[in-house]
Amino acid sequence: MPQNWENIEPGLEMASFPAPGIVRPATAASIRVLRIDPSRFEFRLLNASRKKGGKPLSARQWSRRHELVAAINASMYQRDHMTSVSYMKSGKHVNNTWFSKDKALLAFDPQSPALPPVQILDRDCQDVKQLRKQYQSLVQSIRMVSCDRKNVWEQQKRKKWSVAAIGEDLQGRILFIHSRVPTSVHDLIEHLLKLKTIQLKRAMYVEGGPEAQLFVNAGESKQEFVGTFKNSRPESTGNTIAWPIPNVIGVVRKPVK
Repeated sequence: MPQNWENIEPGLEMASFPAPGIVRPATAASIRVLRIDPSRFEFRLLNASRKKGGKPLSARQWSRRHELVAAINASMYQRDHMTSVSYMKSGKHVNNTWFSKDKALLAFDPQSPALPPVQILDRDCQDVKQLRKQYQSLVQSIRMVSCDRKNVWEQQKRKKWSVAAIGEDLQGRILFIHSRVPTSVHDLIEHLLKLKTIQLKRAMYVEGGPEAQLFVNAGESKQEFVGTFKNSRPESTGNTIAWPIPNVIGVVRKPVK
C-alpha cells in the first residue's frame, strides 16, 4: 500500500489504494485520491443550469471548457438531469433552493479572508445556519464522516456501487475521492478512515454508479476515472464511458501574486 503521494504539481498530489477486500488490485479496483492544497488552488461550482440551453457534460468536457486542473461530481441530481437533489448555489446562481436534511455542506468562496477558503461543514457540530451566509458557493450532500471522524453510513451489504466523494483532511486539504470497484459505502468509509496517510477528517458523498467520475489534467498527468454499474465484479470491464453530468466541482490554480 503506497505511503508516498505522487506530486503532480506543487499543492496537487495523487495516490492509489486497494479497494476494500482487494489485496492486489487491478487498475480498475483501486481507490484514487487527489489531494488539493487550498493555498494554491481555488474551487469552482459549475452548473449546466447557469445558462439558458446549458447541457450536462462529462468531467473531462467541463475541464476542457473551463480550463480546470481537476473536476469531480458536485452532487447527485434529479430526473431533469439539471437540478441537484439538495441545496446548491454559486454566487447569485441557485441551482436548488431546497435545504434538505442532509448534514454535510461543502462551502467555499468565503465573504471574509478570516474564514477558511474551503471546508466541509457539519450540521451536528457547527452553526451552519450562520456559516452558510458567509460563503458564496455551497453544495449540500450526504455526510459520510462525522465531525468526530466516525463512519455515519448505515451498513448495506447487498448494495454495492462505484463512489465519488469529497473529503477534507486534518490539515484542511481537500480530497477528491473516486472508487470504481462496486463496494458497500459503509465499508469504503471504514477503509478510508484506516488509511493513515489520507488523514481523513470529514467526507461527503457526491455520486454513485456509472455517473461517478474524476478527471485530472495537471502537470504531466491527464487521467480520467469513471464509475461502473452496481454489483459489477472488480475484474469485469463494466462501464467505460464518462456520462454527462450537470454539476461539477472544478479546481483552478490561484493567480500568482
